[in-house]
Amino acid sequence: MSAPTEDLLTVDQLAERTGIAVRTIRYYAGRGLLPAPRLRGRTGLYDVRHRARLELVSELTGLGFTLTAIERQLERVPHDAGPEELALQRVLLVPWVPETTEEMDRSELERRAGRPLSDADVERLERLGALTRLAGPGPESAGSGPMAAGPGPAAGAEPGATTVRLHGGAALGSAIRALDSELPPEYWARAHALVERHTAALADDLMDLFQREVLQPYRDRGRPADERSRLAAALAHLKPIMVHGVVATFGRAVNRTIRERVDPDDAATQSG
Repeated sequence: MSAPTEDLLTVDQLAERTGIAVRTIRYYAGRGLLPAPRLRGRTGLYDVRHRARLELVSELTGLGFTLTAIERQLERVPHDAGPEELALQRVLLVPWVPETTEEMDRSELERRAGRPLSDADVERLERLGALTRLAGPGPESAGSGPMAAGPGPAAGAEPGATTVRLHGGAALGSAIRALDSELPPEYWARAHALVERHTAALADDLMDLFQREVLQPYRDRGRPADERSRLAAALAHLKPIMVHGVVATFGRAVNRTIRERVDPDDAATQSG
């Protein structure tokens, strides 16, 4: 169905409404991220579907997705998809938990940590997932997007001149407490690697399950319009429920393991 005439915008008007530069809009269109505009004479006109897709691309770019990754995702969405379908895509792709990263130099990192940090401390903080060491002399700006891509760990960086991407204050606080504990740093690094490996596998399995049993049937049914808002709302509820469920289930699993190691017979009785 065609959008009403009053909803049609020139590229300059679209840029003004969305806050995205004309040059960027044309670049996205050239890469196929936006459908071709409707022509009136020699003037290209954009409707609400163009605007919704443009805002989705801009948001995903801000989250750190590469344009190649966004292209792959949008290949699954028809070019004539309306704002409701694109809103569902946004719900599918936004992070499940808030993530805030900041790039900073060594002195700012030490200020946040509340103490001087040796090169070994910074390496341990990285192994604990609190930060990523970056190449280069220093951050160009602080406060990057939640999933922002960067140059990666520094190779052969000068000691004491580290630039890092901090993965949130909470992660830094937890890692500092781990360093200050009586347990060996290697224990914490291996424990973090274990958690990382198993939660990554769990995330893959849960995503596969959702794709197979919820999202693909929705696509097979032709993406019914009356299901879009319900599916988006269900997803919004699913995310916090699943995150809480993983934490609670892990806690119960640890409790069960402790009981089994202390008193296997009693643990078997309780599980039965």
